[in-house]
Amino acid sequence: MQTQVKQVELNGLPFQYRESGQISSPPIIALHAMGMTAETWDEAAAVLGERYRVLALDQRGHGGSARTASYSFELMCEDLLAFADRLGLERFTLLGHSMGGTVSYLFSQAYPGRVERLIAEDTPPPFAGKRFDIPPEPSEPLPFDWAVVPSIIGQLNEPDPQWWARLPAIQAPTLIIGGGVSSPIPQDKLKEVSGLIPICKLVAVEGGGHHVHSTRLPAFLAAVQSFLKDEPV
Repeated sequence: MQTQVKQVELNGLPFQYRESGQISSPPIIALHAMGMTAETWDEAAAVLGERYRVLALDQRGHGGSARTASYSFELMCEDLLAFADRLGLERFTLLGHSMGGTVSYLFSQAYPGRVERLIAEDTPPPFAGKRFDIPPEPSEPLPFDWAVVPSIIGQLNEPDPQWWARLPAIQAPTLIIGGGVSSPIPQDKLKEVSGLIPICKLVAVEGGGHHVHSTRLPAFLAAVQSFLKDEPV
């Protein structure tokens, strides 16, 4: 399944995205992790694109999208809304990994009517009690704006409690895919999230670590395809 790289303007800013599948197929918007790009979804999109229209967005500050003066989960949520509106997608499946997963939770809380199904890969919303150090900036060129890192880590270290409080507002049937004991993400937090979202299934892919869709692609795809084929709940 061939991937097309496309450009779009959102709120006056240039964004890049990667599209796989037929325009008439059910849409999936995929959001990558911090420091990654939409290209990280290419292998999964090659398979999912046989049945779905996969739209993987370079989030602000990453890949071919705009470098901006500020970065936050909320701004990325606004970018996602503008992207869906620009492409005329009233309802769609939302797939997010790590940072993209948090954006997906926030979007699904704020715009529950827009999300057909939600898939979050190995991430809960940021939670209190775990602090992250900001690493030194690497000297080599990066595929993203380093300013994203202190901004997002700042939000991880001081999370808005409403991000958890509003989880019951998510209306979409939800799948959370955890990476098992090899993941640095506390898997018990994923279980907590699954208990707060009204219609939610938690699947553990042991050995997947934090990047399940890369390290255990067949198992990741099996979980996603099974979930998407389920009859609407």
